[in-house]
Amino acid sequence: MFRKATLIMAAISGVFSVAASAEDTTLPTLQKIKASGIINVGHRESSIPFSYLDDKQKPIGYSMDLCNKIIENVKKDLNMPSLKVNLVPVTSATRIPLMTNGTVDLECGSTTNSMERQKQVAFGVATYVAPVRMLVKAGTKLDSLDDLNGKAVVTTTGTTSDQLIRKNEKGMNIDVKNVYAKDHAESFLMVETGRADAFVMDEILLAGFIANAKNPKDFAIVGPTLRAEPYGIMLRKDDPAFKKVVDDTLKGLMKSGEINKIYQKWFLSPIPPKNINLSLPMSQELKNAFTNPSDKGV
Repeated sequence: MFRKATLIMAAISGVFSVAASAEDTTLPTLQKIKASGIINVGHRESSIPFSYLDDKQKPIGYSMDLCNKIIENVKKDLNMPSLKVNLVPVTSATRIPLMTNGTVDLECGSTTNSMERQKQVAFGVATYVAPVRMLVKAGTKLDSLDDLNGKAVVTTTGTTSDQLIRKNEKGMNIDVKNVYAKDHAESFLMVETGRADAFVMDEILLAGFIANAKNPKDFAIVGPTLRAEPYGIMLRKDDPAFKKVVDDTLKGLMKSGEINKIYQKWFLSPIPPKNINLSLPMSQELKNAFTNPSDKGV
């Protein structure tokens, strides 16, 4: 009787051990996914055309397509064709904490690979290169950073654009009123409604909001390039096995040319929900990034 009870308790203990391991953030990502049967994918809700919600509230976009390719290879490597994909919305402010605490395994959005962020997380090879500029209402006399003196400038909380404007503000002795929004959609809305004079962000994201605005001609992207920023798919640090799956997938797409087709789909073709074409040809910087893949941060 005692032996039977011992065996039962051991079996129960084993069940709880497996369950615990599925949530163990100290496990390498592939082991965590294998134990839980789930891959948790962080996505944005308004980062057009990288990761955003369509009219059915489904996350779609360029980064989502690339992450889906990675997920396909994870399924193959783990021999888990029925692996569950759990979609987790993230913002600029929450994406790194949710990655480091194990809530998400991949972040598929529009995140700049910076040396500062690499202290906390890792990135796959660059999938996009974006110049940082500013969005204003058309017709306003805001063409340079000097013109921002005394103006309200909105940036999305947790973005590198915020850091750039702060550095330039100090360097050029201009007095900018910094205001912050929870996500890119709110930042754009603040300019649209007159609560901010300019929105400093990556040019492609600004172009996406203009293209989907009620009256696109009401807005303009102006000013110098503050910095060209490489975007990367984010993952946890010190996880070489999972990073290899991410990088091998992306490099394979680049080498085969398939990534060019994915780019064509999101940047040079009509996209949901309004079937607007962003008409943004691939830059030479991005072509170079595809020819010589790198996860170097700025």
